[in-house]
Amino acid sequence: MKNVAVFDFDNTLIKGDSLWPFLVFSCGRIPTCVAIVEALAWSAFKCAQKRPPDGIRTFVKDFLLRRLLKGRRRDDLKEAAQKTRVWRKLNEPIVNKLCEHHDKGDVIVIASGSLDLYLVEMLRDIPHDALICTNVGVEGGIVTGEMTDGNCVRQHKAARVKEWIDTHGPFGDSFGYGNAPHDLPMLELMRHKVVVG
Repeated sequence: MKNVAVFDFDNTLIKGDSLWPFLVFSCGRIPTCVAIVEALAWSAFKCAQKRPPDGIRTFVKDFLLRRLLKGRRRDDLKEAAQKTRVWRKLNEPIVNKLCEHHDKGDVIVIASGSLDLYLVEMLRDIPHDALICTNVGVEGGIVTGEMTDGNCVRQHKAARVKEWIDTHGPFGDSFGYGNAPHDLPMLELMRHKVVVG
């Protein structure tokens, strides 16, 4: 019976958050900054009306994806994904742990709130068996900007990881690597937990 090792991506396998650089490489620094200001203003307005969105971070992310990526050709974002991969700074000790698990024959799962639009490229040289992440809608090669399976963070990420393990298990043992507080719900599913950073 194989073991499973689940790794977060941002602030775990790499240092920092990858969404911001991807948006900047895709759309430019000034349009991205303007969109962030607009998103924060809208979220403040909704909170003032006592109608806070379902998680400020998710609201802002949804706003940015629709404002900046909706209507773009997916093929046109490949260069931005490649630039984001060059930008990344690997967290070498955690990447080494992943490779150790891989060498032992453990099943490697990457679970991230980052976008499928660039994560596939970012993980091209990192061994893994499955990817659970925030999926962005694409219709006829055009990005819709919609998070089709929701924002893969916190409790939602934990639920998706649990569903994956239930579907592909059972596993002899389980290992989780992530950062606090974002990955604590996911880490609670694992027998062995490592909080990074």
